[in-house]
Amino acid sequence: MIYVSISDVNMLVFEAKLDGQDSQYQLLDEAIRTARFVRNACLRYWMDNRGIGRYELSAYCATLAQQFEWAGKLNSMARQASAERAWSAVARFLSTTRSANDNCKKGKPGKKGYPRFKKEQTHGSVEYKTCGWKLSLDRRSITFSDGFKAGTFNLWGTRDLHFYQLKQFKRVRVVRRADGYYCQFCIDQDRIEKREPTGKTIGIDVGLNHFYTDSNGGTVANPRHLRKSEKSLKRLQRRMSRTKKGSQNRAKKRNKLARKHLKVSRQRKDFAVKTARCVVRSSDLVAYEDLKVRNMVRNRHLAKSISDAAWTQFREWVEYFGRVFGVATVAVPPHYTSQNCSNCGQTVKKTLSTRTHVCPHCGHTQDRDWNAARNILEKALSTVGHTGTNASGDIDLCMGGETPPSKSGRGKRKPKERSLESPTIFGTPN
Repeated sequence: MIYVSISDVNMLVFEAKLDGQDSQYQLLDEAIRTARFVRNACLRYWMDNRGIGRYELSAYCATLAQQFEWAGKLNSMARQASAERAWSAVARFLSTTRSANDNCKKGKPGKKGYPRFKKEQTHGSVEYKTCGWKLSLDRRSITFSDGFKAGTFNLWGTRDLHFYQLKQFKRVRVVRRADGYYCQFCIDQDRIEKREPTGKTIGIDVGLNHFYTDSNGGTVANPRHLRKSEKSLKRLQRRMSRTKKGSQNRAKKRNKLARKHLKVSRQRKDFAVKTARCVVRSSDLVAYEDLKVRNMVRNRHLAKSISDAAWTQFREWVEYFGRVFGVATVAVPPHYTSQNCSNCGQTVKKTLSTRTHVCPHCGHTQDRDWNAARNILEKALSTVGHTGTNASGDIDLCMGGETPPSKSGRGKRKPKERSLESPTIFGTPN
């Protein structure tokens, strides 16, 4: 199938499955391994010659093609794209941006944020620029013409690529997954969609009981894709563990397990995309909490459920569709959103087990998440916060640039009022 991947509004990323012979897939594997070798070799070259830049790494690709005959089979622009990936990892390490500082502040042992070599894995990719590939006249097949000569593959999909000129195709990437090989097209095309203003504003409070509760009292059920598939995942994991390491039978069982995990991830993404689109199209302003999910998953009792909910992915798609439809998306600090009363503003301390908000000051009674959603909307309307963030995705690697941070760069600040009150506990959902 072909679908639109998350990206900047000035770029579209379409994906189609490649249909070919087993011998052709083996040639694609060789191209992917070569691209990974070039990336790792460029990284090693930077480690041995600190101080060089991206242009020296691009020039080093020609040296690799001369030293290794099989490396010269890879298209020259594909080698440069692999060098750009290596430089992207180096730039993130050397950069003085907030995201790089966060990498250096991690509590993990060893070097923080230092570039690492890519290992052999189920998923891998090779990226071409403007040459090394050619679309057929009917745009239903693609031919790879580099030294590996993988040949022609049919494209499985429903989207007609005739709507775009060939000069708009900036990058073509071959991605290997557990269920086959896919081709991604990075197209230079503005994506701005029109919508009629609704005059509505909405605040969203995500949770585990319900996926989210809005400021109007509406709820969306939590799909729990991983929880529903745990039984079959455990069965496949047991079957794989009984096989002999290095055997063909083990490879087959591992592939079945990987395909099941891939299905769960696709279900989670499909739910996030459709839900985010509905939220954005129905409102003129969407407010949500600026949650630090990375800190929240440290709670070993709730880590699996939080990861299964995929709040960060949902937020990224809300921000993306906000730019597409021209809707303001505001992330507000999560302090006191669950503790404060949405009616009188007084603080009512409550634990996670308390699911109903009962204010002893004004007598207001409301569902805990509904009360938090109203507070989130009130904060968004009364404070500036920060509107939207750049969402990361496939387009960042396609364009060879650094992945923009998806979190706010603001430090934690204590509230100006109610300084004697206890803040909301981070690491647990509202």
